[in-house]
Amino acid sequence: MATTSVFNGTNLILKIETVTLGHTTSCSLTLSNDLPEATTKNSNGFQEVIAGVISGEISFEGLVDYSDSANAIEMADYLLARTQLTCVFGTAETGDAVYTAEGFLSSLEQSAEMESPVSYSGSITLTGSITKSTN
Repeated sequence: MATTSVFNGTNLILKIETVTLGHTTSCSLTLSNDLPEATTKNSNGFQEVIAGVISGEISFEGLVDYSDSANAIEMADYLLARTQLTCVFGTAETGDAVYTAEGFLSSLEQSAEMESPVSYSGSITLTGSITKSTN
């Protein structure tokens, strides 16, 4: 009988330029595959597609703590300088999948609501190949 373990989101880490992004509250990796149509007369009326261009995006949210090594101010500096970043998305658990890619920050927002903690959010559009490894 196979054992199943639930993956806890608090174990997920996002490293940007080898430094873990501080105080993240959520993070997601979105992978997409463009599927150009390849339907022909021989398709018997059914749509056929081929695998095309693969793309990816990492989105993140967190709480601002300026003492973190990687924080909202540093992310803003990367965006303003148009810096290409090395991103690592995964966990530190042995055997878990880890995805690594280069990318550019496509958006960054810092938000401060009255009597609430200051938060930040952003997204990184991945460029080039996306590799998978295990810890």
